[in-house]
Amino acid sequence: MSELVPGGNLPLPDGRLSLRVPGPFDVSAIVTGESGKVAGDADFVFYNQPAVPGVRLRGDTLSVEPARLRAGAVRVTVAVSPAEPDTPLGRLPAPVLQVGDVRGRTLARFAPPRPGPETVLLLAELYRRGAVWKLRAIGQGYADGLAGLARDFGVDVLDEPTATPAHRHGPRTAASPAPGTSAMSRRVTSPVPGSTPAASPAPDSEGFLPLVNSARAGAGAPPVVLDARLVAAARAHAAALAAAGRLAAESQDGTALHQRITATGFAYVTVGEHLVSGPRTPAEFVAYCLRTEQARRTLQDPGFTHTGLAYATGPRTGDVYWTALWASPLTPHALARTCADVVELTNRERRRARLAPLSPDPLLTAAAQAHSADMVARDFYSHTSPEGSQPWDRAAAAGSRRRTIGENIACGQRSAAEVVTGWMNSPGHRANILKPDFTHIGVGFAGGGRTGTYWTQLFGA
Repeated sequence: MSELVPGGNLPLPDGRLSLRVPGPFDVSAIVTGESGKVAGDADFVFYNQPAVPGVRLRGDTLSVEPARLRAGAVRVTVAVSPAEPDTPLGRLPAPVLQVGDVRGRTLARFAPPRPGPETVLLLAELYRRGAVWKLRAIGQGYADGLAGLARDFGVDVLDEPTATPAHRHGPRTAASPAPGTSAMSRRVTSPVPGSTPAASPAPDSEGFLPLVNSARAGAGAPPVVLDARLVAAARAHAAALAAAGRLAAESQDGTALHQRITATGFAYVTVGEHLVSGPRTPAEFVAYCLRTEQARRTLQDPGFTHTGLAYATGPRTGDVYWTALWASPLTPHALARTCADVVELTNRERRRARLAPLSPDPLLTAAAQAHSADMVARDFYSHTSPEGSQPWDRAAAAGSRRRTIGENIACGQRSAAEVVTGWMNSPGHRANILKPDFTHIGVGFAGGGRTGTYWTQLFGA
């Protein structure tokens, strides 16, 4: 039997698995696809909907059969909440997850750090890597209640309007492909600490750059230059797509496209991508982008200054898989501007609520920036770091003496406006933004990781 710690992973055997949490808790599960969102309300398993394909809830135990999950499912997230509504988890015995196999043998046990005022705890997730299913221990507290948790995974909850998610993992904006073509395209915005050196020129043996810059000039956008680091990241990802025979922002070994970019040393303030199969030449690729609205907006976006393109042919089908990257390198000015935008938008919400604005605090800013960067570097997403530190610990380590600390985090949002809107649409995050006692704020951003952007707000009083 394995004793798991937050962030720990465990390969799972084939067949049915049992996940039991004894005690005064309601157990629930959310089934999601590559986008990190449910396909519909039927992907939410809880006491009023105890069974969906591949997942069944009986009392305190979930039975999960990965092979019977609905098509496209790649993840099952397990959560617990108090059986008595509105009871903080900190008032109850600590929940312990027990994982067993089809023969009744105990495979793993996970006892997360004891929660406090949170009303939902994300305990663990089952996720697919290639043909293998694994279990990852999480232990992340969630203050928004079960309804807030469901909304953030895209479940339509009837007691309130559906909210824009504040935690959004790996957003994918699908373009409408031409016949015989499939594609994924998006733009995200977020800086990381430090700055990116000047462009490393890359050879353009395919004649891609003149085609692109001609199309950009027609839209009034400045030209882009090929960057060797972006080309290297695109080449690695295109090869992974061809080997798998499908388009995805994360390859079968678990490496995300944005992780490939940051591994080359390219720190960005904005980045966009095209993942496309179908075109046979760079000219066909650019032509596809120009006749597809979302892809055209990315190719002609005036905010991009650098690009990288690569393609690979699938060994089984002969299909050609393309990865195009568009980016603007990070500068200190861009980091400061984005931070200021989040502070201004946050204070705009406080003014609407007739609350005093928050003052930027350099110590809280340092702690927030460090946490965003840490989530990218160590590939986690939580208020609790892998070694167990909490927001108030990080604030104190940065030298802050604020008596009260609060934190909002988010990932995947494309702009300061989008992330603040998401937080305001989530009750727990909105409560932090509009807490009258808070007087100061620090904001952190990092680009990279699985979702491309990681945001942190740290509040103090």
